[in-house]
Amino acid sequence: MSTDTDLLALTAELVDLPSPSFSEGPVVERLEAELRACDWLTVDRVGDNLVARTDLGHDSRIILAGHTDTVPANGNETARIDGDTLWGLGSTDMKGGLAVMLELARTVSAPVMDVTYVFYAREEVAQVHNGLNELFDQRPDLMVGDVALLGEPTSGAIEAGCQGTMRFVITLAGRRAHPARAWMGVNAIHRLSRLLAALELYDPRRPVIAGCEFHEALLAVSVEGGVSGNVVPDLATLTINHRFAPDRSIEEAEAHVLEVFDGLIGPDDTIERVDQAGAAWPATEHPLVQQLIQRNSLEVRAKLGWTDVARFAAAGIPAANFGPGDATIAHAPDERLERRDLDVVHAALVDLLTAR
Repeated sequence: MSTDTDLLALTAELVDLPSPSFSEGPVVERLEAELRACDWLTVDRVGDNLVARTDLGHDSRIILAGHTDTVPANGNETARIDGDTLWGLGSTDMKGGLAVMLELARTVSAPVMDVTYVFYAREEVAQVHNGLNELFDQRPDLMVGDVALLGEPTSGAIEAGCQGTMRFVITLAGRRAHPARAWMGVNAIHRLSRLLAALELYDPRRPVIAGCEFHEALLAVSVEGGVSGNVVPDLATLTINHRFAPDRSIEEAEAHVLEVFDGLIGPDDTIERVDQAGAAWPATEHPLVQQLIQRNSLEVRAKLGWTDVARFAAAGIPAANFGPGDATIAHAPDERLERRDLDVVHAALVDLLTAR
């Protein structure tokens, strides 16, 4: 099934509806109007989240999900089409994916499996605000499915699973003194050198899981310390980020980090885990994902970042990333989207939803 809709033009229309995080209203209202016009869909709105579902009594149900918010504009808030390229904020992340979802919802009226379309808010901000949390908490009945595909930009490849992430704050203690008598104090900033050396020498794992190679990381992301120019500092703080593969739980990943710093943190120092999000196992073995990959000869690779596939995986729903656009230019001032990406992803999903 092809479409008469110009998907690049549809994406441009969505780009021109501003939707920075916490201000998704205009684009949500446009999507809601379109979805409620389809009599084969049941539409529910929960805050600024939309869920549209078919209820045809099929044995399986797939969830297609995408976030409606963007990061703040950077001189690129207006869509511009140049040939087969669309320039503009959110074109890649992820209004191209939303355009594909919307077109599927309003044209595939009799899919061979039941479909749930989830358009959710506030993905680009702290996890506590994420619209998927709101849906899973308030309306778990709407979030039932056998497998989920998240329309994050993957350039039309399957990015399976995702890595987990966690942050730690390490606070090292010292003793204040006058710099003229520095030997009478303990310089907390100097003590950071051993921790930074351990990070510099860190050899990250690159495990292959379900045919996907993940690449872990452990690195410093912030350093703070110092009292004034004439005081030996008695406190220094190091913030580190750990990205871990889906064969480790949050607890196992934390134990690994503590092992790396074993012997480097004294009794008066502290290390605190301040943020964490679990990883997601690759869903490449699910029959519907296998069908999508094989019938369209899709490239399959690991998702090295963290995405909301982990939320679905935590709810017991296997999930993968599959959407138009290049993730490496998401959030950039020159963010753009190619027509080919839209067409490839749309055609593959039409085939998945209609092929018997």
